[in-house]
Amino acid sequence: MSELQQYEQTEARTCEGPGREIPRMSWEATELNNNQNISTGIKGKYIFDNGLPEAENRFGLLSKLFDDRTIHYIEERGIREGWSCLEVGGGGGSIAAFLCSRTGDAGRVLATDIDTRFLQALPFPNLEVRKHDIRIEPLPSQEFDLVHARLVLEHLAEPDTALKRMVAALKPGGWIVLEEFDHLALLPNPEANSPDELLQLRDAFQRVLDARGVEMHYGRMLARRLSANGLVNVGAEVNGSMWKSGSAGITLLKLNCEGLRGTIIGSGLMSESQFDSDMKRLDEPDFSIASPVMWTAWGQLGGG
Repeated sequence: MSELQQYEQTEARTCEGPGREIPRMSWEATELNNNQNISTGIKGKYIFDNGLPEAENRFGLLSKLFDDRTIHYIEERGIREGWSCLEVGGGGGSIAAFLCSRTGDAGRVLATDIDTRFLQALPFPNLEVRKHDIRIEPLPSQEFDLVHARLVLEHLAEPDTALKRMVAALKPGGWIVLEEFDHLALLPNPEANSPDELLQLRDAFQRVLDARGVEMHYGRMLARRLSANGLVNVGAEVNGSMWKSGSAGITLLKLNCEGLRGTIIGSGLMSESQFDSDMKRLDEPDFSIASPVMWTAWGQLGGG
């Protein structure tokens, strides 16, 4: 059985019949219907702006948590010196830096983002940095041996349009590697696993993401989307872990929640005292929580 067939069977089981509904928390607060009262700004606008003071710290944490895995999946696609690579939503630049080092002087890396301040600081002569909005602007056509994006598509109002642009940028025989969260696949369930813990803060955080237009399940859709775009040799894997207090994962969660403090409290999802109590709980030595799971999917454009 292929990796894609295994993935599709897993997805089908996830979506089967009654009893599969994602559990939600409940509490005494203003009832919100379809997130209509959550004031989050423009739906589909990136919620974690590169210009925020905490952005550099966030990128460092994302790099520590996920870069090793990202590099593993890119290397499995056979990247070598001389390749032309596209990094979409390059953010802090850690993967763009790896691509530049790996492809060497004979290679080329184009790194794009709507805010390129961190990418511009990279010193590599084979790097081109371009301010670019994948939502509305085309990419070079049929130029790249590898296209990569991590945690980009789930934030877009029309992710499939952006995906088509990335696929169109591939040379025949080129590879695309995409990484996106499934935020809801490993929700805590104290009835099944007594160490699991329900945190009102985490639920509130996820509801804000949902209201802002983040596609909470996009990771599990990646392989099927790649196949629908005509790619071959499609595969997918999923990775998750337990985040303990003091870890990079918990630090990232705290940073993100603090950035949404005003929205969470102002929307009635939590009181300020409840918010502070849960933030304190994240730092207690016995605390751990399941991370969102990261789906990595890849596919190749035929004809190479």
